[in-house]
Amino acid sequence: MAIDMKLLREKYKALSACLDEARLRYWAAAEARSLGHGGVERVAQVTGLSRRTIHRGLRQLRQGPPAVRWPRLARVRAAGGGRKRLTERDPVLLADLEALVEPVSRGDPESPLRWTCKSTTKLAAELNRKRQRVSQRSVCDLLAQLKYSLQSTRKTREGAQHEDRDSQFKHISRLVKKFQQAGQPVISVDTKKKELVGDFANKGREYQPQGQPEEVGVHDFPDPVLGKVSPYGVYDQTANQGWVSVGIDHDTAEFAVESIRRWWREMGQVLYPKVRRLLITADAGGSNGWRVRLWKLALQRLADELGLQLWVCHFPPGTSKWNKIEHRMFCHISGNWRGRPLTSRQVVVNLIGSTTTQQGLKIRAALDTGKYPTGVKVTDEQMKSVRLKPDKFHGDWNYAILPKV
Repeated sequence: MAIDMKLLREKYKALSACLDEARLRYWAAAEARSLGHGGVERVAQVTGLSRRTIHRGLRQLRQGPPAVRWPRLARVRAAGGGRKRLTERDPVLLADLEALVEPVSRGDPESPLRWTCKSTTKLAAELNRKRQRVSQRSVCDLLAQLKYSLQSTRKTREGAQHEDRDSQFKHISRLVKKFQQAGQPVISVDTKKKELVGDFANKGREYQPQGQPEEVGVHDFPDPVLGKVSPYGVYDQTANQGWVSVGIDHDTAEFAVESIRRWWREMGQVLYPKVRRLLITADAGGSNGWRVRLWKLALQRLADELGLQLWVCHFPPGTSKWNKIEHRMFCHISGNWRGRPLTSRQVVVNLIGSTTTQQGLKIRAALDTGKYPTGVKVTDEQMKSVRLKPDKFHGDWNYAILPKV
């Protein structure tokens, strides 16, 4: 496309000084036709001729040779001739359009388009209602002139930040480096978004034979038998390996700790046979939140079973996106199954387990058919049995759970 544009620009510069309007229009139409789909748009961009002019030339090309229909012209259009630009005929057009696009900051807060989709068709209709004759195509050109483009929302605002947010990040970073330098394992844990299992559409696209997209159900009502799955992930930050337990029941603290147990049995103890400590980084909320009593009680049982000291660091509230597992494992899983309907639980397990990256990420996955009821109460007596050792800095977010033996 870049080469075509350069050639067109050179041709137009050479011919525009010696051709009259009719022949220049005929040449522009011939170039647009030779370029195929999108040719009119490209020629219009390079030459400054309107699309209407080029389409008129295309009609003349289809009607016959110009020598028959067009006599030799003795003159060209006088300077300043031709249709005036919309902004010249209506000096306030750009201001009116910008007021519709940004009604709060530049226009009337009560604008009729404030609460509707500001499509170019609706913008044109609203401008025409004000007796400014403008087409939808012209609105597109005017928006480009105003430096507007189609954009999606961007997640950047995290809400109110905790005063110790940065200090906690530094604390986690120091502890992770300390564990890694000592050869002790560091894992990042979290639950991925629940997924519908069945013949449902999945976001994204993948290559299929042309005109033969994979057909799925129209409605996304959960399958009464397959329901949803809750993938809980454990990401080894040092080895760049991960484990995912695909749960079919509730996402509870017991399910979270069972996923860590499975990771240790299947992967962790092979990589770290003689360690005595394990560092876990987790979000502040959810099944592994720092306020969840059942999370700490279940970790105590795991510590007793494995004979490991379980050190836990929680990210500050509202900062879950900084958890390593989000952008080192979960994002690649989502990319691996984009556009693929998750037709069965085994398909989910297989797609997760087949996820790899050029950086060497390896993931193992398995179905967890266990039952994890909600509403389990942890009494004060049970909490007293937990050997909880709070850290000097934010003991609510940073603590160790020691084995009883």
